[in-house]
Amino acid sequence: MPCAIDVTILTDDRYVRPDPADWYQQQIATEDGLVADALSARGLTVARRSWSDPAVDWRDTRCALFRSTWDYFDRFAEFSAWFECVSDQTRLFNDAATLRWNMDKRYLAELARAGVASVPTVYAERGSRATLAGLLAEQGWTEAVFKPVVSGAARLTYRIDTTTAAAHEARFAECVAAEAMMVQAFEPAIVTSGELSLIVIDGRTTHAIRKTAKAGDFRVQDDHGGTVHAHTPAADERAFAEAAVRACPTLPLYARVDFVRRGPGDFRLMELELVEPELFFRFAPAAADTLADALVRRLAG
Repeated sequence: MPCAIDVTILTDDRYVRPDPADWYQQQIATEDGLVADALSARGLTVARRSWSDPAVDWRDTRCALFRSTWDYFDRFAEFSAWFECVSDQTRLFNDAATLRWNMDKRYLAELARAGVASVPTVYAERGSRATLAGLLAEQGWTEAVFKPVVSGAARLTYRIDTTTAAAHEARFAECVAAEAMMVQAFEPAIVTSGELSLIVIDGRTTHAIRKTAKAGDFRVQDDHGGTVHAHTPAADERAFAEAAVRACPTLPLYARVDFVRRGPGDFRLMELELVEPELFFRFAPAAADTLADALVRRLAG
């Protein structure tokens, strides 16, 4: 018996009915709306639901498309149980294996081993007795950022240096006692020129943006006061982003490649977002059509 819904666009409970008075929620509504309209224009039936909605029968949808599930890392145990269940009931995009691989930021080590130039990163497993001072000394870094290996939206993300590490040791120890953490060398380009985000759909770059932090901060996300700018990607930026995507275990339907430029032709990958990245379709509405076409091809394959 055919499914009633072709594509269910996944969000979280907070954004099922976006508040028209809230600029951030309206931004989400615009982004998800562009995708829904593009899919509908191709003859697909589309719904939009929270991933955690207990009333949804996931067997009644041909596929589920992750978009604004931006609470999954805050509810990871619950989300993981749901994910393992739903991946047996419907197709996921990106596919379940790709999503599972990308949820844990230790994937960065795999990409680095595959030759993708990445920000130097070390990991502290849950229960580790590692200290920030010790890690900085071991790596020869004067400045770094630490955060969980499963995270998003700058959750528990802190910038430190050799003079401030001591003040953060208690917080770091508290974090490591609860979950695995990562420590990355701080990239000055984040605050001087910003972070580039190239959106790659089915292996090809469609558009790009540049994110800059507000004065005195290093977090580039707009919900932390950062600013998003339209960006025309150069050929070498496209080549870097697309090579990073090709290094994945399987080619994802969609990806956002976040990186910094240190100098001419010198890039460092910050993150490769494959689960629920903001894809900034409001800067390039036609890219939503590209995503819809790619999804149609995969459903037909």
